[in-house]
Amino acid sequence: MVVVARSHDERRGFVERPGDDDHLWASERAGTVRRLTRDGGTYEADGEPALDISDDTTTESERGLLSIAFSADGDTIYVSHTNAGGDTRLDAYAMSGDAIATSSKETLLAVDQPFSNHNGGDVQLGPDGMLWFGLGDGGAGNDPGNRAQNPDELLGKVLRIDPTKPADGKPYSIPEGNPFADGGGAPEIAIMGVRNPWRFSFDRENDDLWIGDVGQDQVEEVDHLPIAQALGVNLGWSGFEGTEAHLDGEGRRPAESVPPVFEYTHEDGGCSITGGYVYRGRAIEALEGAYLFADYCAAELRALVLGDDGQVADERVLTDTESPISFAEDQDGEVYVLSQSGAVSRIVPA
Repeated sequence: MVVVARSHDERRGFVERPGDDDHLWASERAGTVRRLTRDGGTYEADGEPALDISDDTTTESERGLLSIAFSADGDTIYVSHTNAGGDTRLDAYAMSGDAIATSSKETLLAVDQPFSNHNGGDVQLGPDGMLWFGLGDGGAGNDPGNRAQNPDELLGKVLRIDPTKPADGKPYSIPEGNPFADGGGAPEIAIMGVRNPWRFSFDRENDDLWIGDVGQDQVEEVDHLPIAQALGVNLGWSGFEGTEAHLDGEGRRPAESVPPVFEYTHEDGGCSITGGYVYRGRAIEALEGAYLFADYCAAELRALVLGDDGQVADERVLTDTESPISFAEDQDGEVYVLSQSGAVSRIVPA
């Protein structure tokens, strides 16, 4: 069992910069990135924001500054947001010492969004050194454009690019292994058939990919993909909602799709999954190897454990947590839950 230790920073998410144990970098949905300095057991913001793009985003619906990530050497920060018009932007900024060089902004990806919801927007540096980027299906309901199953569309996908090697007139190149690297679809695509991946993470011990994919009206799902098998996977939306058959129109239901490793319905109060991390910290030995996730409406922190056969061996509710919208992991493998109310909560032993 665990309890949640509260802090009072009003943040949407935070990351650590590689090689820097004394600071956290916090992103705020309204459009600011702040550097926080450790002061004993807490962190304090360093004066003015390190980056302010509030004039180029909006918090309408599910929009805003959605995620940040650092390059492996800490010299670049990647910023995912929707712009003032509601369209997705993934930008890269060079770091200048402890500051973000705002004049260095380079837009890596620009993707039009047809509706204001299902933006996805999570960005992660993968264990392969590539930049992974999750995009929802474009919004509304039931993927009206059937974008998630269209290999020529970036929406409804998890993308994978190499921003360190510009090529073919783009500020990135296509890594080997992407399913359409040699044609047949958008070469940036790594995984197809997601509805709104919020959020995804890699297990720091074995590199496996975990995705919390938000459902339509009935089913929330957790997808687990061993990293060696992840590229080219189709997760089935909108032909399937979890393992349940959903839409059956032309091109909706893939011939082969990978079902979730775990799913739950809305019958007990859930409505929107918030994907987290596999716990690899030292503070709570009983959680070693458990995937931690939550549900926004059910307001519960949950743990999922897989057996040697890759199937669920244990699943339990750990504690209540208010309006969980995101998770974070520090360099020690300890996990934090972020609430829409602004609380940043570290998971500690009961």
